[in-house]
Amino acid sequence: MTTAQKKSGKSTKQDVAKAGSGSDEIRGAVREHYGNLAKSDSSCCSTKESSCGCGGLYSQSEILSLPQDAIAVSAGCGNPTAIASLKPGMIVVDLGSGGGIDAFLSARKVGPKGMVYGIDMTPEMINRARKTARESGIQNVEFRLGEIEHIPLDAGVADVVISNCVINLSPDKQQVFKEAFRVLRPGGRLAVSDIVLVSDLPEEIRKNLTAWSSCVSGAVSEKEYIGAMKNAGFEHIKVDDRVVYTHEQLSDYLKDSEYADRPELRGRNLSDLIASYRITAVRPKK
Repeated sequence: MTTAQKKSGKSTKQDVAKAGSGSDEIRGAVREHYGNLAKSDSSCCSTKESSCGCGGLYSQSEILSLPQDAIAVSAGCGNPTAIASLKPGMIVVDLGSGGGIDAFLSARKVGPKGMVYGIDMTPEMINRARKTARESGIQNVEFRLGEIEHIPLDAGVADVVISNCVINLSPDKQQVFKEAFRVLRPGGRLAVSDIVLVSDLPEEIRKNLTAWSSCVSGAVSEKEYIGAMKNAGFEHIKVDDRVVYTHEQLSDYLKDSEYADRPELRGRNLSDLIASYRITAVRPKK
């Protein structure tokens, strides 16, 4: 409990008693957060300046080609399909597919002879994405319920694995990369957009479960992130680009964490703490 909360006699379920919150607690908070998002239409795709969703991240032609129900619940921080080098006939796995925006884009790129598998642990997101695919007549995409630490697919099935601002949500990122490596065929490609830590977060943010669900508290440094990819066996790891967030952008990310109402954070400069990265890597052919 923070000093301010002690004075007011209040506490919130978003506060983590210790920095090392348990994996089940984190997954529960993330599942609840995105389950609620799936029931709403709160995308920021229409806000070009926004740091989240698809505002400014996808071309206008891409947005117009997508089912509106997928756009309505977009919550990514990049566009991994732009760096995935997708070609007709490929098999793609989208980790943390949510409402399906990147899965549907990938389905268009790989064509009817290709296939896309969207993996998400939130039942509400899976149900919504399946409904969107069914109503839109998109047949080369399948959404499966499962954790990205335990992908419900056989080994070596994918040509490409993509992910958009989801691996940072996992309490076991090393296991996620091991699973991505497992489902890729030799020579397969990994393309991710994600939030990476640039500087140490204030303790009040780091301990906040809702800030974790908002893709902030679970972020790790570039060294740790790429180190986990290397430990999983990936090679030719390349940071395609990085965008460091301003104070205003991070504040926007933290709006669901009651940022504006937390006196211990008010007045702090939150610039240069996190960045949106796009990273590619390859599973060796041997």
